[in-house]
Amino acid sequence: MLTSDFDYDLPDESIAQSAIEPRDASRLLVTKTLEDHVFSELPFLLNEGDLVVVNRTRVRAARVEGTKIDTGGKVELLLTRRIDDELWQALVRPARRVGPGTKVAVGSILGEVIAGPDRGVVTIRLEPPDDVEDVLNEIGEVPLPPYFHGELASPDRYQTMFATDVGSAAAPTAALHFTPELVSSLDARDIGIATVDLAVGLDTFRPMADGAVEDHVMHSEAFDVPAATVSAVAEARVRGGRIVAVGTTVLRSLETAAKSGVLLPTAGETELFITPGYEPRIVDRLVTNFHAPRTTLLALVAAFLGDRWREVYGTALERGYRFLSFGDAMLIEVPRA
Repeated sequence: MLTSDFDYDLPDESIAQSAIEPRDASRLLVTKTLEDHVFSELPFLLNEGDLVVVNRTRVRAARVEGTKIDTGGKVELLLTRRIDDELWQALVRPARRVGPGTKVAVGSILGEVIAGPDRGVVTIRLEPPDDVEDVLNEIGEVPLPPYFHGELASPDRYQTMFATDVGSAAAPTAALHFTPELVSSLDARDIGIATVDLAVGLDTFRPMADGAVEDHVMHSEAFDVPAATVSAVAEARVRGGRIVAVGTTVLRSLETAAKSGVLLPTAGETELFITPGYEPRIVDRLVTNFHAPRTTLLALVAAFLGDRWREVYGTALERGYRFLSFGDAMLIEVPRA
């Protein structure tokens, strides 16, 4: 397979530049039948006894302005990943003249570049480490997707209703459509909700380079599938329910935790790259947004839709569905043996 096999024409006007209110008023395309629905109807498209699994990660207020200590020059840092207590991965602008040894003041935090920049990404040590999250909460901004040029009524509009654990560089966007009213509808139909954690990285949204898909090096993301979710999945199976992953992050988390063939409580790093030919172990249905061309997310969708992904995406474009982070969603049947 070539990365060009996952290319398509995405007009600018099809990229959502506003956030629909209420959240569950967005559209939902059922890919099996190509039927149009409203997202608030999701509970009635699922069966009693199904289990919906969501990602409870929260987007970090990780975009900050710093000052180079030696020159007083301004730099912008976007902290994309915490490597350990002191070290972070960050996008830096402007990247020129920022190399190993460069010291930057970010509020009361002192940073020193350890490595990079590599394609604008540096490894930076931030001290004191215990103060970093507090400083980010005080002076940082939640980074919105670069293709989103609209305005939000509140930064919390880019957080899901399930967001509790800070750690992501981007939102798990499929869950942005959920509201308390929709959750109540799920409960009324005896459809359970369970959670996982996956810290979404920016590499998720980057296009794959030209060449063979197999040559793409999949990014690593921290995840946690807790014991309570493993138990919830087992209970759903006993009562004949299906497992519904809300977002590609949830699907990758569950499938990674089941790499032995059995779903186990698992925490660690996942580099799972799902492409056509992948045989799912756990997930029966996937709720996801419409993704950008040549991305690993689109390759994942194609793994379950096969060549029909072009028909599905073409239909969505023709019908005026809104694409990417603040856009509409689709409900995919995941074929399992």
